[in-house]
Amino acid sequence: MKKSVGEIEMEYLLRAEGYEFKQEFKFHPDRKWRFDFAWPEEKIAIEVEGGLFSQGRHTRGRGYIGDMQKYNAAVCLGWRVLRYGTAQINGNVLQDILQIRSLERKL
Repeated sequence: MKKSVGEIEMEYLLRAEGYEFKQEFKFHPDRKWRFDFAWPEEKIAIEVEGGLFSQGRHTRGRGYIGDMQKYNAAVCLGWRVLRYGTAQINGNVLQDILQIRSLERKL
């Protein structure tokens, strides 16, 4: 499967900061759903949403509903899913990951 510009940028950002992660990680036992980036041991995932301004799959009815089903199933399985559009891929991603990890340490 060809990577989107956003996925390439996210991969570059995470690798530049030394993050190790799984790509295209299948998280659901029955469905073929995958996360773009995942840390399975911590149940943290990142999804890069493409086509937000070009009427891509994620913004049309059927695709949007499918995404909601996927993300709701992930939450029911204990995952924390961070979602970003391509324009949002910056240092805030790293801060979000650190915030989740620090919250987990406090529990």
